[in-house]
Order: sequence, then C-alpha cells, then structure tokens
Amino acid sequence: EVIGEEKLLQTLKEKDISLYWGTATTGRPHVGYFVPISKIADFLKAGCHVIILFADLHGYLDNMKAPWELLAQRVKYYSFVIKAMLQSIGVSIEKLTFVRGTDYQLSREYTLDVYRLASIVTEHDAKKAGAEVVKQVQHPLLSGLLYPGLQALDEEYLKVDAQFGGVDQRKIFTFAEKYLPGLGYKKRMHFMNTMVPGLTGGKMSSSEEDSKIDLIDPKEVVEKKLRKAFCEPGNIKENGVLSFVKYVLLPLSKAGEFVVNRDEKYGGRIVYSDFEDLETAFAKDELYPADLKQAVADALNELLDPIRRQLDNPEFNALKHLAYPETVKLDKLRNEAQSVNRAADPSRLDIRVGRIVSVEKHPNADSLYVQKVDIGSGEDRTIVSGLVNFVPMEDLQERKIALLCNLKPQNIRGRCFKLIALDRHLIDADVVIFADILLPVIIGVVSEGMMLAASR
Repeated sequence: EVIGEEKLLQTLKEKDISLYWGTATTGRPHVGYFVPISKIADFLKAGCHVIILFADLHGYLDNMKAPWELLAQRVKYYSFVIKAMLQSIGVSIEKLTFVRGTDYQLSREYTLDVYRLASIVTEHDAKKAGAEVVKQVQHPLLSGLLYPGLQALDEEYLKVDAQFGGVDQRKIFTFAEKYLPGLGYKKRMHFMNTMVPGLTGGKMSSSEEDSKIDLIDPKEVVEKKLRKAFCEPGNIKENGVLSFVKYVLLPLSKAGEFVVNRDEKYGGRIVYSDFEDLETAFAKDELYPADLKQAVADALNELLDPIRRQLDNPEFNALKHLAYPETVKLDKLRNEAQSVNRAADPSRLDIRVGRIVSVEKHPNADSLYVQKVDIGSGEDRTIVSGLVNFVPMEDLQERKIALLCNLKPQNIRGRCFKLIALDRHLIDADVVIFADILLPVIIGVVSEGMMLAASR
C-alpha cells in the first residue's frame, strides 16, 4: 500500500526518492524480516536512497522490551543480522546508510520537538496510533504514548521523502501526516508491505517465541517449529506456512520456483513457479500439510544457510549472549539436549540375546536374582534382575533374554555387574537407573520364552 501516490509520481519526475525503514531493537530478528528486506532490495535497484534505522530508543519505550542497559548490544546484534540478511540475497550494503536512533534522538533539538509535539497531540490519538505496534495493556505507560510521536519525528530528522514499514504501521503513518505539519514540517509519503502471519496465527513477532523462526535457528529447530505450525488442510485464508511461500520463498528464489519433494507413491516431486497454482493445489487437498511444511523447511534452510555461516564466529556468539542474556541458558539447554540425543542414539547400544545358565538369590537382597548368562562370547556373564517377586527361579533357567552389554560395571548390594537385562519386570523394579543410557522402551514377545526391548 502507498499513502501519497500522486506525490510519489511527481517526486520521481524530479529526483530519486530517499526513504527509511526502522526496526525497534527488541526481540531477535526472525525470518519474517525477509519481507521488508526483499523490498529494500527492490528500492535500491530502483535507485532509491535507503536508510535503515536501528530504533533502540523505541524498543525501550515499548513497554521496556529492550532494557536500557542492553540497548547498545542489541543495536550491534541487529546490525550483524540485518547486514547478513542483505548480503545473503545479494544486496550491497555499501548502498545503504545505517543509523542508530539514540545518535540523534537524545539531542536538544529532537527533545524540544518531542515536547512541542506532546503539546498538540491528544491522548486518544497517541494511543490509537500505536494500537497495532506498541504492546497494549490495561494501564499503558506514558512511554508507549510517546512512541508514535518519535517515529513521526524520525522522518524529519532523517531528512527523507518517505517512510517504509509494515501495514501494522499505518496508523502511525497517518498520525505523522496529521501532526508533523503542526510543527512546521512537511508531510512524507508512506509505503507498506504485508505482514507475514506467525506460525501460531496473528503476525510473526520477535517478542513471541512460538510465533517465529529465528534467523539463526539450527536446521532441526526450523523443521521442528514448522511441524508444529498451524496449517489446516485446505485452509488458504489463515495459513502462515502458505503465506511464507508467497511473500518470501518464491520472491527470493533464484530460479523462481518452489519445490515439493514427495515420495512417488504420494505424487512425486512437483515444482510450482506460480503461487496461485500452489494455493489451488492446497485448497483442493492435492498437497498435504506435511508435504508443504517439509518443502518450506527445505527452502527456508537453504535461504538461511549463508546467514548461519556468516554469523558462525566467536564475535557474534559472544555478542548474542551480551544482547540476549537468556540465550546463554537456551544454548546450554540445547547443547545438553544434543548431548542427550547423542547418548540416546540406539546404534550405541550393544544389545545381545543370551541364555540363562544359572540362577541364585542375591545374598544381600531378597528381591534380586543373580544370573549367569551365556552370550556366546566364551565366558558367562553375570547380571542382576529384580524378578524374585514375579518369576519363580525355575522358570528363568535356560530362558533366553535380551541384554544391554556395554555398560560400566556397577556395584549392586556388594556385587559387581556389567550387564543389564531388558525385561519389563526389571524396569518396573527401577534397576534400570544403573544404566548409562536411559531410553523409553516397549516390550514385546518375539519368540516363546524370549523378551525383547526396543527403543521408542
């Protein structure tokens, strides 16, 4: 959408226009940023002079989404990420001007204009202007009411012809057109792009973790988030996954294509070069949500790969933790999860079938048996099992059991054991706590007299 189209056409006859796009440095940037970034690329190709404003003060005023002590670090973080995004789609950052809001918004002149504006703006108009942008609460802080006025003044202090933003900024844009002339400043033109729906409905937001995919999310996290995304079969009206193809993946595809790789029995590989064809196929249930989600994950990971590579360096990793201290804990949890996943890899389990050759009561525990088991290694191995209350001793003799053989030796009631039997009763008896590798198990009888545990 354009506000001031006639003025735009007239200005273009006289000169190339200048414009700015501002982003409040609050939550970590997400893949929805590709929508304005791709449009900025179009502006540059058209010969426009573009300023990117890192609106740190705005982030603080918006219900303190950016704490004051973190403003400088978050500006650096946004600078790293936005530049990496631009370069990933082939935009030369030399053609851009980057400005930090507090470099001029704390000046005497700007501050006086804030007071001048406050003397003519009504509380109703200030609240209405920020309704789609500033966090709404029952008893709003005064800072949130100042936010729209500062954004309007930015147009004058950046000396631009136009401001560019999402359609959620429309009320702030009309606010600026109404009030800037009251300070003796000219009206600007305003350009708006659509907003990409989030994964859970509504717009994709930096401050709502479940709604977004971060630009530095690992591949497996991208796939996991997309699998959980709302994508109702046949629903083309409220579908963030489809919208992302329309506004990001297809426009930024070098080949102008969106590829869905399916198994041949489900229709095989299909290529869409027109979004309407994709939308129609989804509406008719010719393309299923699972296939669409996987195709979006594949295309998005390909788009994010160069950004991940560029930001995979010690300087950015340190900056990430300074700008967003909570990521220290998140990274620790992720690393621990990856470690657990490696430890829980079923291929690491040495599971063998053995034959019980002798059974006796544990001398120091009435509920435990000590069994000698032949596992075909030429030497009988000793195990312990909590089966006394469940299986008579004679029923265990010569029985085949599945064993986990690569555990560290453990002392159980004064006896050393190196194996663990994968048996339902054993697990119920909690003896499995001695294992190095803990896996959920399902038990099934695979042959008469033999029990098998399989990872789930």
